[in-house]
Amino acid sequence: MSTRIDKTFERCRSEKRAALVVYATVGCPSPAESEAVIDRLIANGADMIELGVPFSDPMADGPVIQKAGQLALAAGAKFDDVLAIAGRIRAKYPETPLILFSYYNVLLNRGLDKLGGELAAAGIDGVLAVDLPLEERGELVPVCEKYGIDLIPLVSPATPPERAKRIAAGCGGFIYYITVRGVTGVRTSLPPELAGELEAVRKLLPLPVAAGFGISTPEMAKAVAAHADAVVVGSAMVRHVADADADGAVKLIADIAAALK
Repeated sequence: MSTRIDKTFERCRSEKRAALVVYATVGCPSPAESEAVIDRLIANGADMIELGVPFSDPMADGPVIQKAGQLALAAGAKFDDVLAIAGRIRAKYPETPLILFSYYNVLLNRGLDKLGGELAAAGIDGVLAVDLPLEERGELVPVCEKYGIDLIPLVSPATPPERAKRIAAGCGGFIYYITVRGVTGVRTSLPPELAGELEAVRKLLPLPVAAGFGISTPEMAKAVAAHADAVVVGSAMVRHVADADADGAVKLIADIAAALK
């Protein structure tokens, strides 16, 4: 069965462009304001939204996403807010894929089977557990299959090809390819070897490849899009939201969306 994620990639391919995936920290600077921003991001060109769950110890994230998470937690953002916001966004935008982006502890604490039912009910299409290694995902895979949710894998430049194949097996949606070593954050340039790495991963693995970590300008996004099925923008957009500049966040995404056309 073709999922919302599959259909989005098909549509973008028919338009001869890469998809634009945007990460937003839910609850930053407040739950209501983050929902309003997500709404505007979709209206201004985001093809998919990653719903970042605020977490007290976000070890894969750089200072921008850490700050956004702290603001969200200080504003009282809870996991229930993520589900409620997802449900309302889903009702307004029935075709836009929503992906839960979380640390695994948050999911475990919820109870995986309960979580699967909640995600499906909220209209969430995929889940990405940023700190979940291949060897420890055994409990999450059947839950995702039961509820029709894509488990989205992470692959990096340091992942050997055979391991990348094993990581992709049993997953769906797309491969999130980490473009740079290190934590999330805004970068001024991307590694020169990235184009070749992306092309190699696309040949190696059966799923579409979305490239993320460090993409901060329309020019960078366009350069990466030539070698990927999707471009992920996170910190560069979240930085504006965390600084109470929602208009700046929306303008950045609109400009990147225009560059990808």
